[in-house]
Amino acid sequence: MLRDDILRRRDGLRFYGLTPPKRGQDPDKVRAIAERQARRIAALAPDALVLYDLQDESGRTEAARPFPFLPTLEPLDYSRDYLAALDVPRVLYKCVGNQTAAELLAWADALEAGGGRDACVLVGAPTSARAQGGAPGLDLPAAYDLLRARAAAPCLGGIAIAERHARKLDEHERLLRKHAAGCRFFISQTVFDASATKSLLSDYALRLARENLAPVPFILSFAPCGSLRTMEFMKWLGIALPRWLENDLRTAPDILRKSVDLALQIFADVRAFAKDKGLPLGINVESVSIRAEEIEASAELFQALSARM
Repeated sequence: MLRDDILRRRDGLRFYGLTPPKRGQDPDKVRAIAERQARRIAALAPDALVLYDLQDESGRTEAARPFPFLPTLEPLDYSRDYLAALDVPRVLYKCVGNQTAAELLAWADALEAGGGRDACVLVGAPTSARAQGGAPGLDLPAAYDLLRARAAAPCLGGIAIAERHARKLDEHERLLRKHAAGCRFFISQTVFDASATKSLLSDYALRLARENLAPVPFILSFAPCGSLRTMEFMKWLGIALPRWLENDLRTAPDILRKSVDLALQIFADVRAFAKDKGLPLGINVESVSIRAEEIEASAELFQALSARM
C-alpha cells in the first residue's frame, strides 16, 4: 500500500502525474478522456497517480502567460467520479488558500472514505493571491494543524522547490517545518537544474542529521518538453533551466527527444548524489500537455526512469 511504502521510507517510488480535464466540458467527453488516461496509467502501473489542483497564478509575474489559464475539475472529484475503476493509489493535490476549515475537513473526510490508501499534498495560495490580499482561506500551517489533529489523519506530503532554495537558501528549513507538521514525503517542482536540486538535497540531509531525523522519500518530478512554447511556459512557472540546457533544447533537431535524454541524464546525476547521502529518492513524471506526442513522451520517460531505479 502507498501509505505503508511512504511511512517505511521506501526508496524508488514511481509516480505519474496528470492534470484533470477542464471544467465545463460535456460529461461524456470527460469520461472518454478518463478512459484513455486510465488505460495508459494501468499499462504503466505506477505506485501512485498524482492529480494536480491547478490555480490561476497570472499575477505571479509581469510576463505574459504563454497559455491561458482554464480551471480544471477538482482532483478528488475527478478521481472519485471518473477514475474509480483504476486500481492505482492517488496522491491528490489540494490548494487550501480558498478553503475554510470546515471545507478542508469535509474534503479530508471524502479522501479517507477511499479506505486510507491515498495521500495528499497541500498547496498554499498562489503568490499573486497572497500579494493582492485575495486569499481568504487557510494558510499551510493552519491546514496542516487541522489535518494532523484528526483521528484519522491523511498521509501528508509537501512541495519542495529547488529554485526557491537557490534564491533564498532556506528551502531545507521549510522542508523541516513541513516534516514537523506531518509531511512524510516531498515532491519537487519539475527538475531541469541538477545542481540546484543537489544543493537543496545536500542542505536538507545536513539539517536532518543535526536533528537526528530520518529522511523521508523525496520524489523528483520530470516532464518532457516538446516545443519552445512549452519551454517558455515552464520558465514562466518558475522552473529553472540552466543556460546550457536551454541552449541545447533551442538548437536540438528534435526538442522532445532531447528533453527526454536530458531528463535521464539529470536523474542519473541526482540519483547517485542522493544515494551517497542516504536519501530515499523516487520519480514523478508529469503529463500535463494535451499534445499527443508529449503525452506519449511522458509514458516513455516514465518507463525509462523506472528501468533506472
